[in-house]
Amino acid sequence: MTHSRHRRWIGAALLATFSAGTAHAADLTKLPVKVPPVASWNWTGLYAGVHAGGGLGFSEAGNPYGTSIYGDKIRTPAFMLGGQVGYNWQPVGSPWVFGVEGELSWLDADGTVTCFAPNGTMTSSTCSARPQYTGALTGRIGYALGPTQRTLIYGKGGAAFLHNRIDATSNFGFGVFPITTTDSSNTSWGWTLGAGVEQALSPAWSLKLEYDYRHFADVSLDTPATFSTPPGGALPTPVAASSTSVRQSMHTVKLGLNYHFGAPANATWGPDAYAAMASAKPGDSGWNVEVGGRYWYSSGRFQKDLPGTNASSTNLISRLTYADLTGHSGEVFARIDTPWRVFVKGYAGAGKIASGRMNDEDWGLTGNSGGPPYTGYSNTLSNLSSTDMNYQTIDIGVNLLQGPGFKFGPFVGYNRVHEQYAANDCAQTASPTSGICTRTITNTAVITETDTWQSLRVGAAGDVWLARRWRLTGDIAYLPYVRFSGVDNHWLRSLVIDESGRGRGVQMEAFLSYYVTPQFSVGVGARYWAMWTTSGDDAFNGSPTERSDTYRYERFGGLLQASYKFD
Repeated sequence: MTHSRHRRWIGAALLATFSAGTAHAADLTKLPVKVPPVASWNWTGLYAGVHAGGGLGFSEAGNPYGTSIYGDKIRTPAFMLGGQVGYNWQPVGSPWVFGVEGELSWLDADGTVTCFAPNGTMTSSTCSARPQYTGALTGRIGYALGPTQRTLIYGKGGAAFLHNRIDATSNFGFGVFPITTTDSSNTSWGWTLGAGVEQALSPAWSLKLEYDYRHFADVSLDTPATFSTPPGGALPTPVAASSTSVRQSMHTVKLGLNYHFGAPANATWGPDAYAAMASAKPGDSGWNVEVGGRYWYSSGRFQKDLPGTNASSTNLISRLTYADLTGHSGEVFARIDTPWRVFVKGYAGAGKIASGRMNDEDWGLTGNSGGPPYTGYSNTLSNLSSTDMNYQTIDIGVNLLQGPGFKFGPFVGYNRVHEQYAANDCAQTASPTSGICTRTITNTAVITETDTWQSLRVGAAGDVWLARRWRLTGDIAYLPYVRFSGVDNHWLRSLVIDESGRGRGVQMEAFLSYYVTPQFSVGVGARYWAMWTTSGDDAFNGSPTERSDTYRYERFGGLLQASYKFD
């Protein structure tokens, strides 16, 4: 499965999960015999709000030295936080809603990749990207659903911009050649298309979920001067700097809360509207307990960058990238809502990482005596065998907004992820004369990576009912503190590397459930995790290297679930 397919599938799964529309059914067995007609709501007016979400950006550098054998596309998982302001106009008696909206989002994002690698003789570079903020000015066209018209399905399009810093640094030059870095810091304009669903929770408040694709103008980037190793491994010769362009795009999913001016913040729909929503008792805030099980089919990615010196985290001597980490896991989950609006939720799961691949890159290799033969760039490919994974999450929060058919509030929590990857073969893809896996190795333990990620979660959770039997839940969490610990066993070198780091991340998930009975439901969902370190350390066979390593992790996929609810 390619990364492009994963991106399209996850973006579509998250949007479909959130976008079914929202209404309410609190007691499936108690429906009113007759309720007064309820006037439809009109979306016309000014609104402003906040949003939080996650995204995945891509910055793809062209190679002026030839077609690359690996790399060039930088992945930048992102947490986004921002605000929006807009105006809607809905003609009286029409379900169509027209509007304009402006938004601005701060981004916490970072990524690196190998770039300018046409072969194994030229020492390639490391390209890094750090998107910092993005915004858009768009028009919206929507359609209000149902007799009350409180669910709005909409599309949007318009102008967008991104401020992004892109760096390119030459990798390790045998300890002889100087480090060269170039950078480009630009605000680029482009276009955006998106779609979403917005639900009016009350006359004053609405909740929306939105997916956007943004494409920005290319930016120019100077390439750093580097060097090339002649055939036979003689002393490398300089390669002059050049220039190239970088393509930029971004996929985002965000949850937003809007305040509609003209209505008191505590305004409600009234008892007739609640009856029409089939609510058993408006404002009911008793005990609720839900328990269930899930199956998660996922794909993952782990990357670690090892700098050649402690002075630079992007002048690399080695990088290991574990990709297409196919996971199968089962989990149990529960949520408890109390009469005091406090809720506790969590899940625990375990399973197998069934397959994957690993690229092990090295730069500036020398012979046993530290001299020739020289190798500018080595890249070996390994297939991964089946290994274990497990994870746990616990959150506690408060429903600040709560009423018939909806709950919404902030939470804090804890997440732990433990995974292992095992490479049992090795083949050289860049430098046949490097001496590293130039004769393919099979059925032999090569490298085992065992990692644990622990994080503090700060986020928001929403719970909304659809019609009579459909319910939508989801949350988005920022990880302001992430702690990483790992062990890398290089079996062929009798080398054990102890790893640690601290950083940040983002997690989000959503589920759409169908209630077969008032208590039992089945559902589908989607989940995305990303964590990365901003500082890191390692020790080779117990001896600290004093380098600033960087570690990155992603996992995303679809879920099936069944649950039972106690009221």
